[in-house]
Amino acid sequence: MNPFLFNEFIGTSSAAWKQKIQADLKGADYNETLLWKTNEGITVKPFYSKEDRTNTKLNLPKKGFNICQTIFVDNEKIANSLALDALRRGATSIQFISAKPFNCSLLLQNIDINTILIYFKFQFLPPVFLVELSKFINPNKTFIQLDIIGNLAENGNWYINLKEDFKQLDFILKSNKNCVSVSSDLYQNAGATIVQQLAYTLAHANEYLNHFGKDIAEKIHFTFSAGSNYFFEIAKLRAFRILWATLLNEYDQENSAVHIFTQPSLRNKTLYDYNINMLRTTTEYMSAILGGSHTVSSISYDAMYHKSNEFGERIARNQLLILQQESYLQEAQNFADGTYYIESITNQLAEKALTLFKQIEKGGGFLKQLKAGIIQKKIAESVAKEEEDFHAKKIILLGTNMQPNKNDIMKNELELFPFIKQRNIKTLIVPINRKRLSEITEKERLEKEND
Repeated sequence: MNPFLFNEFIGTSSAAWKQKIQADLKGADYNETLLWKTNEGITVKPFYSKEDRTNTKLNLPKKGFNICQTIFVDNEKIANSLALDALRRGATSIQFISAKPFNCSLLLQNIDINTILIYFKFQFLPPVFLVELSKFINPNKTFIQLDIIGNLAENGNWYINLKEDFKQLDFILKSNKNCVSVSSDLYQNAGATIVQQLAYTLAHANEYLNHFGKDIAEKIHFTFSAGSNYFFEIAKLRAFRILWATLLNEYDQENSAVHIFTQPSLRNKTLYDYNINMLRTTTEYMSAILGGSHTVSSISYDAMYHKSNEFGERIARNQLLILQQESYLQEAQNFADGTYYIESITNQLAEKALTLFKQIEKGGGFLKQLKAGIIQKKIAESVAKEEEDFHAKKIILLGTNMQPNKNDIMKNELELFPFIKQRNIKTLIVPINRKRLSEITEKERLEKEND
C-alpha cells in the first residue's frame, strides 16, 4: 500500500465536527438534542473520536472462550450421558448444578478432566463432600461455584448461620482452588442497573477479602449475566476488570487476573413469541465473548417454561459454535481494544460504579447494607423505572409489548412455572428476587387465554 495515499486528506478535529453538527441543527441545542443519558447516568454522544480513547490495558483471557453446557444433576448416569453428548457436539466446558451430594466417579466417567473446564454449582453447603470430590477432579480445570453471601442475598437466609457458613467456607478454602464464586448474575436478573451490578459485585467480593484476607483473591471467580444492551454489556465486563484490579491494588495484590463465567440474561426473555429469545441470546453471547469472558454458557430459548430438552439445548449450543467457528470470534476477547465508543462507556461505567462502591463501604459494607435492606431498596427503584419504561414502550420486547402475535397460545406449553414464586418462609433479610420484565403482561395474556 502507498504510504502517502492519505496525505491529501485533511484531518478534522472533534471540535470542528461538533461545530458542523451545531450549524446543521439550525439553532437547536446540541446537548439537549443529541446527547442522551441512560438510567445508569451515562452520557452517550452522537459521535466519538480518538480523543475518547483511554488506552486502558486489561488482563484478558489469552486463548479465546469456552462453550459451556449446563446440566442439572438428578441422576448421575443421565447427567454423565448428557455431558458426554454435549462435548461430542461442540461444548468445551460443562457446568453441573447439584442440590445434593452425588456419586463423583459415575458423574465424571469418561470426561477428560485434564482438558475440559468443569464448573460445579452447589445449592447446598458441601465442605465434607468437597473432600470426596477433590479425588476425582483436576483442581486447575475445576471451578466450584459456591457463594454463601449470594445465597443469603437471593434466599434471605444463610445456609446455617453467618458464623457457621464462614467457618465451613474456611474449611473448604484450605483444600480447594477456585472455590468461591460471586453471583453478579443475581443483580442483573433482579433488574439492577449496570452501574449497580458492577458496584454490588465488587462490594460483594470485598466482603470475602475483608473476612479471609487478600490471598483469597486467587480463589474467587465471577458469574455474570449479559443483557441486550449490546455495547454496554461488552463495556460492563471490561469495566469490571478495571474495578477488580483497582480493588486488589488497595490490598497490595499484584495479580489482578479474574475468571469470568457468563450466561445470557433471563430478565428480557419472553414466554410469547419465544423464538425471538434466540435473537436476544445471540447478541448476549457476542457481548459476553467480546467483553472477555473465559466461559460462555448456553441457555435455551425456552428455558423458562420447558424442561431441559435436546432441541432447545442443541440450538443454543450451535449459536455459540457459529459465533466461534464461522464468525471468527474464537479469539475475539480483545477486539474492543481501542474502540472509541466502548472505551468511553467502559470508563464511565467504571467511574460511576467505583463511586457507588465507595458509598457502600462508607455505609458499613455490602453485608450491612444488605441486612438493612438498602441494596434491595435501590434495586427495587431501578426495577420500578425499568417496568415504567417497558409499559410506556421506551423499552421494547418485540412480540410482547410491541407487535404481539394475538394468535400465540401458550397455556398448554407450560412444563415449568415461568413466573416468580412466592415463598412463605421466614427470612433474615428481604431476598433479592430474579424476575423477568414481561411477567405481568404475560400473566394477563394467559388469563385471557383461559376465558
